Amino acid sequence: MREIQSCDEILGCPRCDRSPLQRADNGLHCSGCQTRFPVFDGIPWLFAEPAAAVAEWRQRLGMVVAKREDDAKAIEKRLTGRDLSALTRSRLELLARSYRENARDLVELLEPVQVSGDTPYATQLALRTRMPAPQGIATYYANVHRDWGWGAEENAASLDLVRTALGDEVAPGRVLTLGAGACRLAYDVHRALGATSSIALDINPFLLLLTARLLRGEKIRLHEFPIAPRRLEDNAVLRELAAPHTPCDNFQLVLADALRPPFARESFDTVITPWLVDIVSEEFALLARRVNGLLRKGGRWVLFGSLSFAHQDAALRYSLEEVLELTQQAGFAMPQAQETTIPYMCSPASRHGRNEMVVSFATEKLKSVKRAQRHSALPDWIVERDQPVPLLPSFEMQAMSTRVYAMIMGMIDGRRSIRDMAAIMEQKRLMTRQDAEPAIRGFLIKMYDESQQGENS
Repeated sequence: MREIQSCDEILGCPRCDRSPLQRADNGLHCSGCQTRFPVFDGIPWLFAEPAAAVAEWRQRLGMVVAKREDDAKAIEKRLTGRDLSALTRSRLELLARSYRENARDLVELLEPVQVSGDTPYATQLALRTRMPAPQGIATYYANVHRDWGWGAEENAASLDLVRTALGDEVAPGRVLTLGAGACRLAYDVHRALGATSSIALDINPFLLLLTARLLRGEKIRLHEFPIAPRRLEDNAVLRELAAPHTPCDNFQLVLADALRPPFARESFDTVITPWLVDIVSEEFALLARRVNGLLRKGGRWVLFGSLSFAHQDAALRYSLEEVLELTQQAGFAMPQAQETTIPYMCSPASRHGRNEMVVSFATEKLKSVKRAQRHSALPDWIVERDQPVPLLPSFEMQAMSTRVYAMIMGMIDGRRSIRDMAAIMEQKRLMTRQDAEPAIRGFLIKMYDESQQGENS
């Protein structure tokens, strides 16, 4: 993997859009807004608020590590019981040991961002910052095993679809993969299709820091925890992850948000968006314009993955026909989409694998369109810190609910029943006893279910 200098000329500031960035003090510097961006293990960290992003990812890793430790302790407590069969005891011992080893491995893998895993799990839950679910440290944990440990079938199927979409007439040139994940598709496209250079961008430091080591030729041992283990020993499988061929020249990793890609305009010949367009918060029409701005005229956009839009607004849950029309409106040729069923997340240790019908197409940029406005993930009154926080109706409703829930939690002392708590709420004139009992019961059911399921790491 080449050093950061290989893409210096196209790296731009995600904060003010000025390019190129300058190298300074083991990092990068924007001469426009004077922001300094760190570089971790050769990977530029190009978030608009780099210090805040580092703090957030440190905290989220701390949560995952604390959760692993919390799970191990819960299992060890269960092991003190005498009602366990020898096989059950063996499985639980395997899980407890593997959780602790995995926590140490995660901290070691993310050592470049100096993550601390010492904060208790309960404290982490209270302090955690809100991030979209697909962007958690361990949300795509299984993908590293799929990309670098399970074998060739799924990776080869994905590469074949991208190869077919691009065709053989034009070389991919300079390639950007937005939302590269654990980077196997970006890696395979770079090696197999003859890209002159490639940049793989993702928001998750765990995925990219691990990939960086694999592309240097390291072999990494990491536990897989299958959703539906086939055998007892499959509950925690220690796999060896490795890249088939190293080194990978002219291939650069970049940590950044795909909705604020830190590159000069029209820098790429090919942009690939694998499994991305339907999971980001930005509506497809705006994302298509953003991709347009990254491509030179005549460059190609390769869309690959599912089209399972989950926006709250039903108007934005687009069909394939709408996606094709919006793509054309964003300055591209009308795509010729292909729908193909391929294996998806089929771990050899799990019963949970499935087939997925994916959409793929490559379309040429015919013209430039109006530049997409800079993406803002949060409103100014959160980002700026000095602005007054508006009293939104939803905040008022949540404040009332929180006060009621806090009162219920405060009444739980190991002695009071639901009926006792309902009587107290009636005495305080919060609600009648008849209304309070089902409300308290519903809240306790929710709390109990969450305690049984555990926090999603």
